[in-house]
Amino acid sequence: MTGIVDGHHHIWRQADLAWLSGPMQPRIFGPYEPIRRDYPIEEYLDDLKGAGVTRSVYVQTNWPNGQFEDEAAWVQQTADQHGWPHALVAYADFSSGDVRPQLDRLKRYPLVRGVRMQLHWHENPLYRFAARPDLCTDPAIRRNISHLADYGWSFDLQVFAPQMADAAALAAACPNVTFILQHAGMLEDLSPQGRAAWRAGMARLAQCPNVVAKLSGLGTFIHRNDAAHIAGVMTDTVAIFGAERCLFGSNFPIEKLWTSYRDLVDAFKAAAERLSREQRAAIFGTTAARVYRLEP
Repeated sequence: MTGIVDGHHHIWRQADLAWLSGPMQPRIFGPYEPIRRDYPIEEYLDDLKGAGVTRSVYVQTNWPNGQFEDEAAWVQQTADQHGWPHALVAYADFSSGDVRPQLDRLKRYPLVRGVRMQLHWHENPLYRFAARPDLCTDPAIRRNISHLADYGWSFDLQVFAPQMADAAALAAACPNVTFILQHAGMLEDLSPQGRAAWRAGMARLAQCPNVVAKLSGLGTFIHRNDAAHIAGVMTDTVAIFGAERCLFGSNFPIEKLWTSYRDLVDAFKAAAERLSREQRAAIFGTTAARVYRLEP
């Protein structure tokens, strides 16, 4: 296996993010005092030393909505100076009347490969982000996401299991857009019934050929680096989507709350031991390189 691609990580300056500098806010990953500070590219690169990672994809971190271009500009400048990251998933407000003026502004930054607007909603307020559960069915959001095809950009899709049927309908309505499912569908209910509902939703999404699954954030709801849990989610996701539609992401520095980068990668490698060389190559590199159009 050649170098690993980290398909999902962040860097940030605390001053740019209200949730890092203002009052503590409910977050799906629990208390986050240790990361209420700057997390620069230098620290990220130090974290990944020895893990075999050779390329990475930055994913937006919820700057104030009106500063979406400032975020893209800062990440682009960081990459120009340091050579990392190698691709950028920016933010745009897809609930606006016409998202294209925002996308036109993002076109100025060569590393932009996709856009994320988080759509996840949960009955538990601690897990809730979106204003309502049915944004995937919103006509304006569907119309605006469809415009991504004209830019050659993907959409990073973040939903819980009860939202997956609507998310699959969204993907079907935008067949020329690649949807990258965040955090393997955010399995938060580990009961037999919860796992069954998650698998059913994942199977429905996998019926859409333009959906791929990102194996990231798997410590989000258990607040630990658990190789057995990672193996279970990976096994089911690969069985449903196929390894060629799965990719690894560290979700650092969120996962740094409970693990080191090297230990996280080792847990993912252990979970993938039973897979073929080709399957491991897809998960740890070729899928991310394809969907985020990374340079060799």
